[in-house]
Amino acid sequence: MSYYITVLTSITVDLVAILSMYLLLGLTGIFSMGQASFMCIGAYVTGMIATRADVPMGVCLVLSILAGMICALFVGMPCIKLRRDYIALVTLGFGEAIVALLNNMNNITGGALGITGIPRKINLYWGLLILILTILFVVNFKNSKFGRQCIAVKNDEISAAAMGINVARVKLLVFVIAGGITAMSGCLLAYSTTYVEPLAFGVNRTINWISTVFVGGINSLSGSTVSGLIFGILPEALRFSSSGRIILQCLIVILVVNFLPQGLFGENEVGDIFKKIKRKLTKKPTVWEGEK
Repeated sequence: MSYYITVLTSITVDLVAILSMYLLLGLTGIFSMGQASFMCIGAYVTGMIATRADVPMGVCLVLSILAGMICALFVGMPCIKLRRDYIALVTLGFGEAIVALLNNMNNITGGALGITGIPRKINLYWGLLILILTILFVVNFKNSKFGRQCIAVKNDEISAAAMGINVARVKLLVFVIAGGITAMSGCLLAYSTTYVEPLAFGVNRTINWISTVFVGGINSLSGSTVSGLIFGILPEALRFSSSGRIILQCLIVILVVNFLPQGLFGENEVGDIFKKIKRKLTKKPTVWEGEK
């Protein structure tokens, strides 16, 4: 039973990070290839503080979020005005630089061996609580005026600028907020696994998050969440075959991209799907003139 609880806790941590990727890619159209680096920053900030000082979890959580937001601001300011493909290259370079830096900081971060002995303070209940709060935040963010500006920027930056939207400001703010959320997931990861090491935050992790958002539906928060659950459970269901789970995951991505380019949910949320089903069930059949 404890094994399944550990797996579910790990899935909730990844879902928090996937929500940040939805903010970037699904809501604003920012293609970040180095988003896992912010999880790395949050995890290492927590690991270094928790193993060297008796600091409450709430303080570590806040410090991790602030560290992620500051680093996102540092990365975002010079590159956010660039084209989307150049943003991907800059963030990719930043992510690889963070991993290389941590690998060579033996005295501070433990180098390639990472940090061990982090106290376990996150369980499934804490993970679910923080995940639910994050989902509520993203839902309200999407439905806000600023969220609608983000969608306008994603659809057409030139038209959004013509409507008076400060495109660079919108993209930078979303990048900073997403960096903070991803760093928070890194804090949760450190407290749930009690161990962090640099190679766990490479580009492959970011690619998994991106593919999850695409499969679920780039315009759907519900789709990204459900897709995250599927891709979180899939590796554990196929633990007997490491190559089999990779092949199946790639096959799912290829099939969805080719036959459902809008993703599993398209632009629909869970509430919209239930409304459509209810509308179809309650729709009265058409009565023709000859049947009256």
